Amino acid sequence: MINVTIVSQFSQTTKCACCIFCLMLVFGCKYGKDETMSIVLEGSSSVISPVGLELNEVFSDTFSLMMEVNGEASEVPFQVDDNRLYFTPVSLDTIQKVSYYIVKGKPASLDNSFSQTKEHGDLKLNWKDKALLSYRYEMTYPPKGVDSIFGKSGFIHPIITPKGDTLTRIQPPDHYHHYGLWGPWTHTRIDTTRVDFWNLGEGMGTVLFKEFKDSIAGDVFSSFTAIQEHIDFKTQEKPQVALNEDLEVRLWNLGRQDRYMFDYTSTFSSPLENGILFEAYRYGGGIGLRFTERWKADNCSVLTSEGKDRLTADGSNARWAIVSGASTDGKSTSGILFMSFPENRMHPEPMRIWPIDGNNGRGDMFFEFCPIRHEEWKIEANKNYELKYRMVVFDGELTAEEAEAYWQSFAHPPKAIIAKNISSN
Repeated sequence: MINVTIVSQFSQTTKCACCIFCLMLVFGCKYGKDETMSIVLEGSSSVISPVGLELNEVFSDTFSLMMEVNGEASEVPFQVDDNRLYFTPVSLDTIQKVSYYIVKGKPASLDNSFSQTKEHGDLKLNWKDKALLSYRYEMTYPPKGVDSIFGKSGFIHPIITPKGDTLTRIQPPDHYHHYGLWGPWTHTRIDTTRVDFWNLGEGMGTVLFKEFKDSIAGDVFSSFTAIQEHIDFKTQEKPQVALNEDLEVRLWNLGRQDRYMFDYTSTFSSPLENGILFEAYRYGGGIGLRFTERWKADNCSVLTSEGKDRLTADGSNARWAIVSGASTDGKSTSGILFMSFPENRMHPEPMRIWPIDGNNGRGDMFFEFCPIRHEEWKIEANKNYELKYRMVVFDGELTAEEAEAYWQSFAHPPKAIIAKNISSN
């Protein structure tokens, strides 16, 4: 028998402090004698956030993850990826003690929460058969009469709230090169030549989907990795790839009806002999998101980790930023919490946020984490670089205290500490 117990105990006064999970692994006849190993997972969070546990050879057998609350046991959805077990702990708003344990045996068929579908050039990440976000892998061309140079693939749109509000926009007439959530570099230099991968209308470069590296869908998360090429049209007689990028998107189940969370990780390198220089500029790289045309100066807002708002946030640095606005029905709000990982370049990261009187006074909303806003970045040849972001998409309200808790969980995820083995009687 293999038995693992995770005990999490809180009081109302300590719930928001350091959460400690203790795992007791009892190895039975497989090892010829009983032994107990303790593993402590430490991490601070007062919000629901996924937990990852390192596995080892003892888990080669089939097993189930169980939860016990007030003496009643139930099975818990989990996924295993890269030798880690992922699950989402329950909310502790009304529970002071909850135990999780692993038992040997085949898990029951749960609700298969996540699925993926490919439809008309979009990879859709679905939650209980409802698409939450889509990745565009085929070309999207601009409306009739607009130069086809604005055609593009390799972007995320739409991003849809759990209630059904679409938050992203593509190809707005004022900026046909805007594509939902995306991250091309703007002012770059290859040797002595300036190349712009952002402003497609100049014909200098673009970023396009090449192929999928992998895709996964289960009960705890759904993910894909897309290979994207940053193509330079200027430097040589024929186009060349200036950057190779692996874009991983992972959508998490938070176990609630009004929010979901996804990670956006860009790993890139340059195959060019002399690499490429990202020049300092207010746009470029990181993540940029053009919000819905419904949001204007009078019905959307910004709040950053440093207390900046729509009027003061542009050009400042932040760990996180909440961008929210009126919902479709006009009765509530929706939005996105953007988070920057501590190891990202220039973290806390500079931001580009459109002025409230921009776009002929309409005050349309655009948000970007821009790691080259204040300083250039030299990308050396054949060296890997990484930028990591996390976003929480929500209906209703998300407070500054919750935003900080989400960022802490992202920045400082639980760590496994394995204690010394002790023999049991």
